[in-house]
Amino acid sequence: MWVEGEISNYLLHSSGHRYFSLKDENAQIRCTLWKFRGDELQFGPADGMRVMAWGSITVYERNGQYQLDVIELIPAGVGKLEIAFRKLKEKLFKEGLFDEEHKKPIPQFPEVIGVVTSPTGAAVRDIIRIIRSRFPSVKIIVSPVRVQGEGVAEEIAQAIREFNEYKKIDVMIVGRGGGSLEDLWAFNEELVARAIYDSEIPVISAVGHEIDFVISDFVADLRAPTPSAAAQLVVLKRNELLDQIKASIRKLSLSLLSVVEHSKQILETTKESYGFRRPFDIITQRTQKVDEFDQQLVNRIKNYFEIKTNALSLLQEKLKTLSPLSVLRRGYSVARKLPELRVIKDAGILKKEDTIEVKVFKGRIESKVELIDLN
Repeated sequence: MWVEGEISNYLLHSSGHRYFSLKDENAQIRCTLWKFRGDELQFGPADGMRVMAWGSITVYERNGQYQLDVIELIPAGVGKLEIAFRKLKEKLFKEGLFDEEHKKPIPQFPEVIGVVTSPTGAAVRDIIRIIRSRFPSVKIIVSPVRVQGEGVAEEIAQAIREFNEYKKIDVMIVGRGGGSLEDLWAFNEELVARAIYDSEIPVISAVGHEIDFVISDFVADLRAPTPSAAAQLVVLKRNELLDQIKASIRKLSLSLLSVVEHSKQILETTKESYGFRRPFDIITQRTQKVDEFDQQLVNRIKNYFEIKTNALSLLQEKLKTLSPLSVLRRGYSVARKLPELRVIKDAGILKKEDTIEVKVFKGRIESKVELIDLN
């Protein structure tokens, strides 16, 4: 059971065991805290301090006095939230929500990133700024939610579910900037934890500062110590990626050249050996194979760039086909009412003597309306 009260008669025995009483205005109970547990305390108990103790009721047989055998001791200020945090953490851990086997891999090259956070906080500005600076072509979609106050957990969970229904994002960042335990509490709610666990889209939890841990961190597919760190983890720097590609190409080229040179050396060695000194035809054949391999390599590289060039040409043709100028080139025109340049989709917006502009592929025509037929 949990017992809350004020410490009195606190004694740290030479044995390392701790003895004290917990009291309030109506009652008190003796407590024991054994050395192996007391040495793990993150604070120093003292008389007058209000604490919450978790333990079992026992009887000290010598004088028949009931006492609390303390297993865990925490300050009462944030004790209730700490208790709720630990209980939920233990519950979800037993259910397997933290298991690594459920973690989804974070895509290496996301094209669209969803962000669930406050639209006005520093966190969302940092995330957008860092992603833009690292990989400008990545699309960012922000689902604005409150991150503090009543009903916040429901908003965050709903935003996660809506992104999953939308389906057009590759990865999701869920979080907020730093704050007190109470400020971050929405990310310790079971509703948010289960929404993250049920998400088919990989989720990065980015809540508070590096020292802050919330339930969302344990359930998410990846925990980032801060929102800024999440932005750095979710995308590579474009320049770094290009450097990696160039380095890989150089490494591949050197490897291929090394293979060719090694093959040539083997041929030269074989050529000079006693057994193959006379049959030059064997050496010739092997030399020809090396040249063929060399040519195949060149051809494959050429084919690769030809395929990419053709693909680019197809994309350019598609862009030309979709261009409004292509429509005009085929004989169509666009009519707009002057002077407001309103596109005419319905003849009913015109009246006799109105001036209209007709845009054709080459040039434009201004004319006045003489007849309006609405059929």
